[in-house]
Amino acid sequence: METVTSRDGTTLAYDRLGEGPPVVLVSGGSTGLAAELAAHHSVYNFDRRGRGDSGDTPPYAIEREIEDITAVIEAAGGSANLYGTSSGAALAMHAAAGGAPVTKLAMWEPPYNVNGRPDLPDDTATVYRELVSSGRRGDAAEYFMAKVVGLPAEFVASARQAPWWAQQEAIAHTLAYDATVMGDYTLPTGIAKSVPVPTLLVVGGASFDFMAETAEALAALIPKAQLATLEGQQHNVDPSALAPVLTRFFTE
Repeated sequence: METVTSRDGTTLAYDRLGEGPPVVLVSGGSTGLAAELAAHHSVYNFDRRGRGDSGDTPPYAIEREIEDITAVIEAAGGSANLYGTSSGAALAMHAAAGGAPVTKLAMWEPPYNVNGRPDLPDDTATVYRELVSSGRRGDAAEYFMAKVVGLPAEFVASARQAPWWAQQEAIAHTLAYDATVMGDYTLPTGIAKSVPVPTLLVVGGASFDFMAETAEALAALIPKAQLATLEGQQHNVDPSALAPVLTRFFTE
C-alpha cells in the first residue's frame, strides 16, 4: 500500500501491481481486475476518498475527486489510461472531460439512463446525507440496493445479515458522493461531448436492459468513442472476461 496527497491535502491510498503502460482504476476495490490487468500494465488501484485506507476532507465536490484521480495519475508518471466501473465510470468520464492527464478512457456500464430516473427523487444525494446524519447508515445502504439498483426485496432483507454488510454501512456516507456524480441520471451531454481522448464503452450482454441503450447513446456523444459488448456478462462482470478487452484497447 502506497499513498499520494491530493490537492486539498487528502491522503489517498493505492496498490500498484504489474509492469507496463500505467492504468488507473476508479472501480471501488476491483482487486480481481487489477490482478488480471497486471499481466500487461502497471495498475494503480486506489481507494476513493472516504473509502478504505484513504482520507476524506469535506465538503465533497466532484472537482475534488477529479483532483484525486489527477494525483494518482501523477504518481503513475504524469499520464495514464483510466478505467471506471458503474458510477466510477461516470466519475472517470468527468475526470477525462475535466482535464485530467488521461491517455485513453474505458468505462464499464456507467448507469445513466436515456429516460432519466423518474422513480427517484431529484436529489438522491440529500436522501443519503439525511439518513447517514441521523445514524441510519444501514437504511442508506438498503435504499441504494432496493430503490436505486432495484435488487429484489428478499435479497436486500437478507443482506443485512451478511458478513459484508458492516462494510456497506461503513462506506454509506460515500453513497452521496456517487449520487452527486450521477446527478439526475440523465445523460451528461456536455460532459460526454467534452471527452477529448479515445474512449471504450463496454456493456454486458446479460446486464440490465437499459445499459446497452445508455452506452450506445454515450458512444454517439463522445467524439472518439467505440462500443464493445461482452456476451453473457451481467453488471457484476467477470474480471477475466473484461481484462483482455481493456488490454487490447489500451495497447492498440
